[in-house]
Amino acid sequence: MSKVISGERTISGALATRAVFFITGTAIGLWAALVPFAQQRTGAEANQLGALLLCLGAGSLVSMSGSGPLIGRFGCRAVILAATLLYCLLLPVLATADELWLLGLALFVFGMGIGLTDVAMNVQGAIVEQMSGKPLMSGFHCLWSIGGIAGSAGGALLFRFGLSTLTSTVLAIIITALVLLLVSPGLLRFGNHESSAAEKSAGRFRPGFTLILLALMTMLSFMAEGAVIDWSGIFMTTERGLDVRNAGWSFAVFSIAMSVLRLTGDAVVKRLGRKTVLVGGGLLAMAGYLLVVLAPDWLLSLGGFALIGIGAANIVPILVTLAGQEKGMPVNMSVAVVTTLGYFGVLGGPALLGWVAHYTNLYTAFTLLSAGFAMIAVAALKLRYPTN
Repeated sequence: MSKVISGERTISGALATRAVFFITGTAIGLWAALVPFAQQRTGAEANQLGALLLCLGAGSLVSMSGSGPLIGRFGCRAVILAATLLYCLLLPVLATADELWLLGLALFVFGMGIGLTDVAMNVQGAIVEQMSGKPLMSGFHCLWSIGGIAGSAGGALLFRFGLSTLTSTVLAIIITALVLLLVSPGLLRFGNHESSAAEKSAGRFRPGFTLILLALMTMLSFMAEGAVIDWSGIFMTTERGLDVRNAGWSFAVFSIAMSVLRLTGDAVVKRLGRKTVLVGGGLLAMAGYLLVVLAPDWLLSLGGFALIGIGAANIVPILVTLAGQEKGMPVNMSVAVVTTLGYFGVLGGPALLGWVAHYTNLYTAFTLLSAGFAMIAVAALKLRYPTN
C-alpha cells in the first residue's frame, strides 16, 4: 500500500512540476509580447530599454541568491505559490506602466517572483525525479520552453483580436490561478526530502568542488544559449547577408530543436545515460557553433544554430539533476547554487560577447562559445553519476 501511495504522490508531483514550469515560461513569454507596447508607452530609447531589461534580471538574481534557505524553511509549495502570486500581481503593472521608473521597479519585483519560482520549481523537480527513480528533468524544462511559446504567441493573438494589454494579462492571471488550484496538492510541502527540512537548511553550507563545477558548466551553457537569443540575428544579417526581416529564423530553429530534444530528452537519458548525453550534447553544440562560423552561406549557418539547440537541450536539465543529488548540501541549497550562478551566464554572457565582438568580431566570440561547450564535454567525463 505504501508503494502505491508513493507512486501516486510522485505522479501528482510530476504533474504539478510540469504545470509550474509551463506557467512560469508563459509569464516570461507574455512579457516578451508586451515589450513593444511598453516601449511605445514610455518612449524608451534602445539604451533605456536595455537598462529596463536588466532590472528584470537583477530582481531575479536578488531573489535567487536567498532562495535556498527560504525553500528549506517553508517548502516548495509555499514558496512557489507566494512567488507566482508576486509575479502575477506585477503583470498588470507591466501592461499599463507609462513611466520609466515605475516600469523598472515593476520589472525588478516581477524578476524577483520569476527567479524565486525558477529555483523552487527546479528543487521540486529534483526531488520528484529522485522519488520516481527515473529521468524527468528534461521534460520539466521542455514545458518551460513550450510555455514561453504559448505566452508570446498567445499574447500576440490576443492583441491581434483586439484585447488590450491589461485584459490579456488579467486573463493570464486567471488561467494561472486555475492551474495552480488544480495542481497545488502535488506541490511539495517540504524543500529537502523531509517535512522538517528547516533544521537542516538553517545551517551554513559550503559548496564543494563538484557543485562549483556543475554551476560553472551551467553558466557556460546558459551563456551560449543567451548568445543565440541576442546575437544570432545580428550575425545572420551582418555576416551572412540575410534580410533583417528573416533574422529571427536563427533563434526560431534553435528554439524548435531545443524544444523537440527536451520533449524526448528523458527517454534519451534513460536509454543512453546522463554521462553520454552530457558529453555528446557538449560536442554537438560545439560542432554547431563551429558550423555557424565556418559555413559558407546562411542556410548552413541556420543548420548550425539548430545543432546548437540539439546539443544544448538536455545539458542544463542534467546538471540540475546532478546538483540535486550532491550529498554535501541539501537539495534546496545545491540547486539554488547551480541555478543562481548559471543565471549569471544569461545576464552577463551576451554583454561579454558584445565586448569581445567589439574588439575582434562575432566569429571570434562564437568560436569562444564553441570552446565553452568543449569544456563542458571534458568536464562531464570527470563527474560522478548516481544510478538514479
